[in-house]
Amino acid sequence: MRLVILDNYDLASEWAAKYICNRIIKFKPGQDRYFSLGLPTGSTPLGCYKKLIEYHKSGNLSFKYVKTFNMDEYVGLPRNHPESYHSYMWNNFFKHIDIDPNNAHILDGNAADLQAECDAFEEKIKEAGGIDLFVGGIGPDGHIAFNEPGSSLVSRTRLKTLAMDTILANAKYFDGDLSKVPTMALTVGVGTVMDAREVMILITGAHKAFALYKAIEEGVNHMWTVSAFQQHPRTIFVCDEDATLELRVKTVKYFKGLMHVHNKLVDPLCSMKEGD
Repeated sequence: MRLVILDNYDLASEWAAKYICNRIIKFKPGQDRYFSLGLPTGSTPLGCYKKLIEYHKSGNLSFKYVKTFNMDEYVGLPRNHPESYHSYMWNNFFKHIDIDPNNAHILDGNAADLQAECDAFEEKIKEAGGIDLFVGGIGPDGHIAFNEPGSSLVSRTRLKTLAMDTILANAKYFDGDLSKVPTMALTVGVGTVMDAREVMILITGAHKAFALYKAIEEGVNHMWTVSAFQQHPRTIFVCDEDATLELRVKTVKYFKGLMHVHNKLVDPLCSMKEGD
């Protein structure tokens, strides 16, 4: 497990974007070899997506041979609703890059058979050869995707009832009106994300500090589902200074002492144009 600590949100976003970029380029995707990327929604990854769009527009990064799998989607919210995760992904990322729409996989929260939709999503991941890199964010209560406290740490993609804390946190996207916030969602399971070959979790802001403490310094606990990734062979937590406020000083010093190693993963940004 690695913990990468950057000074602020913008630098954490840039580090994460560079890491994703380097992973795709070094993979050398092609027509018969797609890179599979798991993606989150929410406010935390927006800076990362902005940077990835910049790399694409500068001609340095292509998503032509990338397949994406999003973590979750609300149940019952129309696909074209401004707060659906379909809308979020297309407005904030997909429409700005060269990904084939057929390769951008997002759960359908309006499917006639929701369990069949979840099963089909798992099958699509298998058909793609599994996820090469799953990027995630967390809530203040340590949930990843919509795997709320108490979720099974071996869970698969399924229908999930949202915790009140999550509903309250998401109310800001629905004019603060709790009655408008969906109460159920389709979500990948903790086990689904754990199956990825590599996991990168973005954690920024003081309001996520206790969750990071639970993820890093305490044991694996299904009440803090992000803690499961202590047991993944290749997990990187990327955070800003504010998110470290609950960590022990020696923990922060230890991981900062490894930053010279971490920065070799992204700096300098590898030569990304084909043929370089």
